[in-house]
Amino acid sequence: MTQNQPGSGPTALRILLGSQLRKLREAKNVTREEAGHLIRGSESKISRMELGRVGFKERDVADLLTLYGVVDQQARSAVLDLVATANEPGWWHRFNDVLPTWFQAYVGLEEAAARIRTYEVQFVPGLLQTKEYARAVVTAGSAGIGAEEIARRVDLRLERQRMLDRPDGPIFWAVIDEAALRRPIGGVEVMRAQIEHLIDLMRQPNITIQIMPFSFGGHPSEGGAFSILRFPDTDLPDVVYVEQLASALYLDKREDVDRYTEVMERLCAVSTTPDETIELLRTIADEF
Repeated sequence: MTQNQPGSGPTALRILLGSQLRKLREAKNVTREEAGHLIRGSESKISRMELGRVGFKERDVADLLTLYGVVDQQARSAVLDLVATANEPGWWHRFNDVLPTWFQAYVGLEEAAARIRTYEVQFVPGLLQTKEYARAVVTAGSAGIGAEEIARRVDLRLERQRMLDRPDGPIFWAVIDEAALRRPIGGVEVMRAQIEHLIDLMRQPNITIQIMPFSFGGHPSEGGAFSILRFPDTDLPDVVYVEQLASALYLDKREDVDRYTEVMERLCAVSTTPDETIELLRTIADEF
C-alpha cells in the first residue's frame, strides 16, 4: 500500500486547493454567486469547493482560473495537477461499506496530519486500541450488525493505526480520562492487555499519553471528547473534530480552534506527566 506523505492526503489537498481558489476569487473581488454561475453551479457549490468538502472537476477549476485572471500556463498547470491528485481515492475508500460518510473526512484529515491532540472520556483513543479492545468497543456499539461487518470495522481501525509507526508519522498526544481506563470493556483480560499496550506505546517518541485523574475533580473539558489536528502546510488551518452519536462537527474557524486549544492546554497542565502516566497505568493493570 502506498502511503501519502503527511499533508498530502486527498482530503488535505482538497482543502488546500479550495483555499487557493478562495484567495484567487477574493483577490479579484468576485462573489461566490458570480463564480458559481460561471461553472453552471450555485453559490453553495463554490462554498463547498472552497472548504474542500467536495471533489473538483478539472473543467470547473480551469474556468475559475480564467475568471480569476490566472493565464500563465505554468501557474494553471500547477493548480490543475493538484486537482487530479486531490481527486484520487484514499486507502480508506476500501472500507466505504462500513465507514459512515460523516467519518470519512476525519480519516482523510487524520492521515494527512502532522500532529493530533485528542481528549477521550469514555474509551481508549481508537489509534491506541488493541484488536481485542477495538472488537469489544465496536461490538458494544453495533447492535444487530453481523460478525463480518464488525471484523471490517476493526480492520479499519487497525489500518488507521499504521501511520503512527511510519518514520514520518504524526505526533500523537492523548489525554485520557481515568474513567475510560477503569471501565472493563471486553472483560478483565482484554482491559489488562489494553493497559499494558498503552505502556508499550509510551516508548514511541511520537506518542505521548496523559491521564486526567479522578483525584483532580472538575476540569476544563467536562463537555466531552474532541481532537485537534494540525497539518504541515501552513495554508491549512487547524481542524477541531467533535464526534456525536450519528454525525460529527468539523470546526476550523480561528475562534473555535483557539477555544479548544486553550482547553487542551489546560487539560495537559493538570493531567499526569508521562512518568506519572506509566505509574498509574501499572497500578490500574495490577488491579485488573
